Amino acid sequence: MLKTLAVIAVIAVVVIAGILIYAATKPDSFRVQRTASIKAPPDKIHALIADLKAWPVWSPYEKKDPAMKRSFGAVTAGKGATYAWEGNKDVGQGNMEIVESSPQKVLIKLDFLKPFEAHNMAEFILAPKGVTTNVTWAIYGPSPYMSKVMGTFMDFDKMIGRDFEQGLADLKAAAEK
Repeated sequence: MLKTLAVIAVIAVVVIAGILIYAATKPDSFRVQRTASIKAPPDKIHALIADLKAWPVWSPYEKKDPAMKRSFGAVTAGKGATYAWEGNKDVGQGNMEIVESSPQKVLIKLDFLKPFEAHNMAEFILAPKGVTTNVTWAIYGPSPYMSKVMGTFMDFDKMIGRDFEQGLADLKAAAEK
């Protein structure tokens, strides 16, 4: 009986060590992105992205917790616009600031506080193509060791990607009205 427990303990240690070593080999940064083609000019789409008060129209995160507490800074659109939120386990807590805003690009500094701390960037690229605009929504940033370990069991690209796909579909519906 004691030998069996010792064997199980050794196997458990080897498996855990293997997971930790595997996690250490993962990249030090991550990027998730999705693209949609929207039949609208870049300026119309830009207005929906660069105005933080317009996000409830299309952002999937606004819909995950209707009771979410939201607060806006003195500037709510364009460079310098800020927004903070505190919600349920699906949206957590954090804040964001638009650090660059042009008809071709909106760059946002994202600081997540809960359920875990993370400091990332969100980027929207608007590329006109005839009567449509290709909109790419991306999030990227560092991948600390704990994120690497979690990423061994969860597919962040798939999880975040689904939200981005829904958000881009809703952005498309709003911009094509």
